[in-house]
Amino acid sequence: MHCNSLITLRKRLLYASAAVIFFFLALSVRLSCLQLNEGKNYSVKAAEQWYRDIPLAAKRGIIYDACGNVLADNRTSYTVYVRPGSVTDREKTVALLGRELGVDEKKLNEKIINRAASEITVKKNVDVVTGKKLINANLSGVYFSADYKRSYPHAEYLAQVLGFTNVDNVGQNGLEGYYDKYIKGINGSALVQSDNGGKQIDGGERLYIPPINGANLFTTIDVNVQAFCEQAALAATDEWKAKGACVAVMRANDGAVVAMAQSPSYSLDDLPRDDVEKLNAYSKNKTIVDVYEPGSTFKIFTTAIALENGVADFDSRFYCAGHRIVDGQRIRCWRSRGHGSQNLTEGVKNSCNCVFMELALKSGTDALYEGLRKFGFGAKTGVDFFGESAGIMMKAENVKNVDLARIGFGQAIAVTPIQMLAGVCEAVNGGKKVTPHFVKKIAYDDGKILFEYEANEQSVISESTSQKIRTLLEAVVSDGSGRKASVEGYRIGGKTGTAQKYENGRIAQGKYVSSFVGFAPADKPEYVVLMTVDEPSAGAYYGSIVAAPYVGEIFEKIFEYKQIPKSIDEKSVTYVEMPDISDCDVAEAIETLKKQGFYVECAGEGDSVISTIPLPGSKVKKGDVVLIKT
Repeated sequence: MHCNSLITLRKRLLYASAAVIFFFLALSVRLSCLQLNEGKNYSVKAAEQWYRDIPLAAKRGIIYDACGNVLADNRTSYTVYVRPGSVTDREKTVALLGRELGVDEKKLNEKIINRAASEITVKKNVDVVTGKKLINANLSGVYFSADYKRSYPHAEYLAQVLGFTNVDNVGQNGLEGYYDKYIKGINGSALVQSDNGGKQIDGGERLYIPPINGANLFTTIDVNVQAFCEQAALAATDEWKAKGACVAVMRANDGAVVAMAQSPSYSLDDLPRDDVEKLNAYSKNKTIVDVYEPGSTFKIFTTAIALENGVADFDSRFYCAGHRIVDGQRIRCWRSRGHGSQNLTEGVKNSCNCVFMELALKSGTDALYEGLRKFGFGAKTGVDFFGESAGIMMKAENVKNVDLARIGFGQAIAVTPIQMLAGVCEAVNGGKKVTPHFVKKIAYDDGKILFEYEANEQSVISESTSQKIRTLLEAVVSDGSGRKASVEGYRIGGKTGTAQKYENGRIAQGKYVSSFVGFAPADKPEYVVLMTVDEPSAGAYYGSIVAAPYVGEIFEKIFEYKQIPKSIDEKSVTYVEMPDISDCDVAEAIETLKKQGFYVECAGEGDSVISTIPLPGSKVKKGDVVLIKT
């Protein structure tokens, strides 16, 4: 009996020992797994409990223009924190922070007493003067981190191009938003060892993780040309009591955006953040986002495609009776009395709708659409910017002859201004494809390059067709509807445009988009300028009157600024007095004005003249554009 009990006891001890060994073995395995798999996570959690960090903000990259001028920089501000466990004089701390920062003292006091959080963010974006004043007060438990907020040396310019950052200095739109991942940088931290109440331990460890500043943007913008465009957009809006105006300048050979402005606008130093509707409306870059029916400026592409495909040449003849019947529909020319017989050069100068209807119909839907797609219509250009629209083109299989005829002179199709600019560059630069772009290089301060723009080498049309387009469009400015864009001593080409607007699928009576697109020098284009004026309402709406003069002024300023030499001899300017042709027969009035060398635009379908622009008795350049209202 005694022997059996001893054996039983030994077995129990053996089982107990095995259980203990198994338990410790399992525990060791578990600890090993935790160490290997979760060690980093638990180390981080431990560090969060025993360390408190002050964020060290990275500087956003600087945005430069093409000449090295700063467009967007950084200014220092502070974020103020309080660690309740380290506050020794609560009343003094609350009073001083409340007074200097304008925060609610009662709420701040409650947060410090309750100690619900080990650290309280009191206020962000504290200016440098106030921040330094509080730092010098040396309040225990109050900490500061330096932040960097955007500063714009030319705050009145480029609002829609540069965009802006939010309260956390994150890019929201424009170049600030599009390139945010490159220019935002990576924040660092300063860590100090603290007890479980958040109070800093005297003599405890301190760790420093330095911030990495963002890369810099080197743009294609020229801030001086931008100034010319900002002034023109504002002046055109005011003069013609327009809803707004947009102006953009692009380098002809590669699509680099030199300037882009619109009116109305706002200052980047005074964002209407409290009015979200206004902020969204004014910050939208209409040159890239909005679509419009281009009207006569689109005739450039109808002509280029017809020339490229051998459908027409300079010697081709056309007849305009004031309208054309297509698919049983009567489509009017802008001049209801017609232009009669004319060659291609005269048709382009006269901007005769009948000429471009015939060119489109002779080209056919397949050839015209193939050419338009090569020019980039119906698709995004690929500009480095958010929100680009692709424009609107009917599906080719749905296009009838009447639609094709209208597309030929810029109706039944919608484009963006950026598409128009890029297309004109391609039409006049020898036929080379361009991709519109704002940024030519992204690089760090140490010179390391992250990105550099490379030009496209594709062709859209032949050099010979491009040369013909330049010749035709130069005649529009020297002897046609674009005369008000001329600059003495320089060769400029261009095309006017006047398009009706649509609302709810119907023509909006009395609402137009007036435009002019020009390029210079005409023989070897360097710059292409497009101006659109939305709903001018001060007596005229033709692009030749409303938009062309401002494009001429921009070119004149560019020539002087860039010191581009004159290429043709200056002619003495002759001024004549605008005759009074009120109540005259329209045909007689047109004949009178043409004899004096004027180019005549005619608005209305009446038989007698109601008024003119310029007014009778005005001193006018001989050969200028005159608008008569019937």
